[in-house]
Amino acid sequence: MNFFTGLWIALVTPFSGSRVDETALRKLIRELRESGVKGFVPLGTTGEGPTLSDDERRRILKICLEEAGDVPVVPGTGTYSTEKTIQRTAEAAEIGAQGAMVIAPYYNKPTQEGLLAHYRAVARATDLPLLLYNIPARTGINIEPETVAELAELPTIAAIKEASGNLSQISEIHALAGDKLSILSGDDGLTLPICHVGGRGVVSVVGHILPETVIEMLDAHQRGDNTDALKCHEKLLPLCKALSLETNPAPIKAALAMLGKCSEDMRLPLVTVREETRKKIAATLEKSLGITIKGNDHAD
Repeated sequence: MNFFTGLWIALVTPFSGSRVDETALRKLIRELRESGVKGFVPLGTTGEGPTLSDDERRRILKICLEEAGDVPVVPGTGTYSTEKTIQRTAEAAEIGAQGAMVIAPYYNKPTQEGLLAHYRAVARATDLPLLLYNIPARTGINIEPETVAELAELPTIAAIKEASGNLSQISEIHALAGDKLSILSGDDGLTLPICHVGGRGVVSVVGHILPETVIEMLDAHQRGDNTDALKCHEKLLPLCKALSLETNPAPIKAALAMLGKCSEDMRLPLVTVREETRKKIAATLEKSLGITIKGNDHAD
């Protein structure tokens, strides 16, 4: 059975200065697990994966597996090198991951034929279920619907995280691939619309803060309660917007710091959010959660 449904968390990597904050990471995973999330995706974009050493990646994955219990952990293992991606995926399997998220090779900008060859090579080299990750704004390349449909024929290609922002494309993927793979939203603000064209869940950033609302929205959509689903969607939208004011994951780390979950420390070349952005995030959190953020002066 394909477990790529519902709310998955695109997990941040908490830092304390230059070091991974293992205590904050463990606590965050435990709290999210108890909220009812369906899975964790560490070591991706939100987890600042490219800035982590190999030793840090292994340690973070082990911590995630220890704290997640029976909730699946599917780390990001994709790079712009097919050989390196295969190595990282094999290592994740050895450590105990239940799957792997493989982003489209960035920087190299392969053709669709190159994408097919890349993913086929990775899929042949592992028994782990693979989550394709399409985010053209970051990679410079789009995985076209026809390419996704071909890849869906491979037994280890289980799902795609779609962050193209193109609902027509996502609808076409579903039309071509049907139930051969699960479509997950990679854009919190588009999760409900994506579900309406065949999506089955989300790899979420906002779910760090409002997991219950995301779960309620997905459950309402599943049972056909469009009114309740839309209410949840509209409740989430202001926070989705606030968390997109600067490059992810700086805004979500700022928000989590305001809530006492972890520091907002980042790894270069990423930096913490500007003060103007911080004030907007704080004001949105206050409205969304009904709390007072210490030190916030309610910027317009």
